[in-house]
Amino acid sequence: MTRVRYFAYGSNMQRSTFAGRRGIAPAAADAARARGWRLVLDKPPMIPSGHGFANLTADPDAEVFGVLYDLTAEEMAHVELTEGVGLGNYRRVEIEVVRLAAEMPTRALTLVSDRRDPQLRPSTIYMARLIEGAEEHGRPTEWIAHLRAVPTTPDTAAAAAARRVVDDVLARLKR
Repeated sequence: MTRVRYFAYGSNMQRSTFAGRRGIAPAAADAARARGWRLVLDKPPMIPSGHGFANLTADPDAEVFGVLYDLTAEEMAHVELTEGVGLGNYRRVEIEVVRLAAEMPTRALTLVSDRRDPQLRPSTIYMARLIEGAEEHGRPTEWIAHLRAVPTTPDTAAAAAARRVVDDVLARLKR
């Protein structure tokens, strides 16, 4: 069975999102960081809601913290399906990450989007998911403080409706 390392930096860090919404139970989940990348929250959603979602941009002076998951190839294909890779929502990128516990570099796949809108801000609910995921996996307190400082916008009725549609689709796609 082929194993894949997947670096999650957005809501997929949160256990209830990754296991609950996506239906994936990884073999391992380790705190990790990727140098040379910066977290931005500028990705428009597939269903317009007025909020930005997590994305990465290359930046030699930055680093981003996340979760390094050990997945099967089938689980990674499911992540890509539910994240809209086939629709151009994200694209697969191979990056170098370091597990925080071992300080050993390894290669991993992550998802990056070319769809960007710097005017967007994440919703309060979405940022709460990122913060919870960071706390669950023991991210550095400075990183959690950085996430807490991100300006957010209140959830809207349109965003709540879009989330219900996405949740329904994800429920149907669970393996």
